[in-house]
Amino acid sequence: DKEVVLAAVANDGRALSDAAEELKADKEVVLAAANQSFEALWFASEVLKGDKEVVQAAVKSSFVGTMDLALNTEELSADKEFVLGAVSNDASALGWATEHLRADREVLQAAINKDLSALKY
Repeated sequence: DKEVVLAAVANDGRALSDAAEELKADKEVVLAAANQSFEALWFASEVLKGDKEVVQAAVKSSFVGTMDLALNTEELSADKEFVLGAVSNDASALGWATEHLRADREVLQAAINKDLSALKY
């Protein structure tokens, strides 16, 4: 039942692991889970693992461990808006961005503003 799963993932995003496959592909359910825990991405459908809105929710819930999964898709690692948000949370996200975005002045400045060590990328 979708309502039961929504309540469960709102409490613990990792509860998505026990949901039916169709609910792992339901954006509303996965967003609720991702808002609670980045780990929910591991259990989401392949399509939603690459969904910008879902990944942004996961990044906001906890940056640690999210970027390796999120930027595993070429689309997000090349998305300037997404990468800007990521480097604003953690400068090391610059390492997952495409080469083009690592050289982008605005992206680089945002990363450096967060942590000067971003210059190593």
